[in-house]
Amino acid sequence: MERTIHVIIAKSIQELPCIDYLRNIPQQKTIRIVFDYPISHIREDYGEQLKKNLPDFIIGIHSMEPKIEIRKLITKEEIIANQLFFVQCAKDYRKLGEELICLFFEKKKIKLNKNFPFLAFNYFKGRSRRTQSGKVGNWRYFLHGHHCYFQNITSKQEIEVPFMFGMEFGDLDPYFFSLYIKSTPDYQPLPVNIYEDFADGKRILDVMLQLGLLERINSNLETHSGLVIKDRNKVEIKIYNPDKDYEKIEFNSRLSRFIQFFNF
Repeated sequence: MERTIHVIIAKSIQELPCIDYLRNIPQQKTIRIVFDYPISHIREDYGEQLKKNLPDFIIGIHSMEPKIEIRKLITKEEIIANQLFFVQCAKDYRKLGEELICLFFEKKKIKLNKNFPFLAFNYFKGRSRRTQSGKVGNWRYFLHGHHCYFQNITSKQEIEVPFMFGMEFGDLDPYFFSLYIKSTPDYQPLPVNIYEDFADGKRILDVMLQLGLLERINSNLETHSGLVIKDRNKVEIKIYNPDKDYEKIEFNSRLSRFIQFFNF
C-alpha cells in the first residue's frame, strides 16, 4: 500500500506545521517537510521534538538532506476494533505454518524430530545453496536464520514459518506477520490498512498482548522466546541440549539423500 506525499517547504519557523495539524493527518498521507536554508540548522532539534509529541507516528529525520518525513501508524483504537480479525490471522498463520512444515518433511522424505525440527533445517542450510531453497508442492521455500520462508507459486501468499519452537509454528514476528496478512488473498480487502510492515506489525502485536490475546513462550533455545496466539492447543517445547539431543538426520528411503537435491 502506497502513501501519497504532501510536501511542505518551510523557509521560516512560522511556516512549520503545528502539532495539532500533524496529529490529524490521515494514515494514507506522508508529510514531507523540506527545510530551506535559513532554518535548515534546526531540522534535527525540530524532529526530536516531534518524536516526543507524536508517539504514534514515525518521524524520519534525514541524515544528509534537509527534510523530515512524518507518517501516522495504525492506532490502538483500530487494532482493538479489528481484534477478531487479527486473532483469526494469527490462528491461520499457525495452522498454515504447521501444514507447510509437514509438507516439507513429507516431500523431502525426512523423519520428523518433533522435539527439535530445527535440526533438519540446519542440515539443509548447511549443505549447499541448492538445498537451502527449492520447491515443495505448490510452494517455493528459502531457509534462513530461524525461519523457512514459503511463497505460494499461484496466489503469491507469503509466510515465514519459525522452526525453533518444537511443533509450535505460530510464533509471530511483527514484520513477517504484516507480510503474511497483506499477501493473503482471503483477507482482501483488509478491514484496516497496514502501511508500515514492521512498525504497524509491532503495534498490532503489542496491543494484542495487552488485551491478553497473545502470550510469550520459550523456544528450543534457553535465551530465545516467542509470541503466539493464546487460544490454541498448546504443545510442549523442550530446551535443546546439544550434548544429549543432537542426532543425525534420518531419511525414509535410500534414495532420499539424492532426491533432496531436486525440487518437487
